[in-house]
Amino acid sequence: MPIHVRAEPGDYAEACLLPGDPLRAKYVAETFLEDAQQRNWERGMLGYTGTFRGRPVSVQATGMGCPSAAIVIEELAMLGVTRMLRIGSCGGLQPDLKLGDLIVAISAVPADATALHIVGEPHAPTADWSLVHSAVHAAKELGKDVRVGPVVSSDVFYNADEGQYQRWSDRGVLAVEMEAAVLFTLGALRKVKAGCLLTVSDVVVEGEFVRISDEEMKAAVDQMTELALAVATGTE
Repeated sequence: MPIHVRAEPGDYAEACLLPGDPLRAKYVAETFLEDAQQRNWERGMLGYTGTFRGRPVSVQATGMGCPSAAIVIEELAMLGVTRMLRIGSCGGLQPDLKLGDLIVAISAVPADATALHIVGEPHAPTADWSLVHSAVHAAKELGKDVRVGPVVSSDVFYNADEGQYQRWSDRGVLAVEMEAAVLFTLGALRKVKAGCLLTVSDVVVEGEFVRISDEEMKAAVDQMTELALAVATGTE
């Protein structure tokens, strides 16, 4: 039994969504899954397994940041999870992004030391193409606007480098978040399909900082979650 995800092989489905927030994991289980059963509560990192459209699927919180996410991802892989799809929020880095927009990440700049510690040399963390393709296709089928491209995984939320957001933006990075780089890195190393869907909660370049309302955020995250469940379970 792993140390932090206190479960046995078979307790988690092969497909698992990864929100950062434990309460979002609980919400996903209670709102979208049928016959959901709690599988983990160690250190408040809530995890559940149920079904979506008749297919088994799990949801497990990772906490905030790559170090925390790395522990959970490693242990889920030990438990037999083979498809992991992060669902989270992000700061938009392109001025034409709108609050509530959906981003499908194809790669993640590792502005965090965790991935470097794991591989020991330069590496380009990249999402699994089949998950990217399925997510884009499913979003278009639903009439949901989607942006596809690189994101950056930062290890700081309150950034003291005021110019860094603009430098990332100038290089075409779509958004900043905190977990995708280690997910993609461990996905490659552990032969796990890894993907990342993000909802834009604020735009952090070119203008006054504006954050999405709680109501708009809930609606956008609900859409993203249902899409992610369809992609992870192959029911899109």
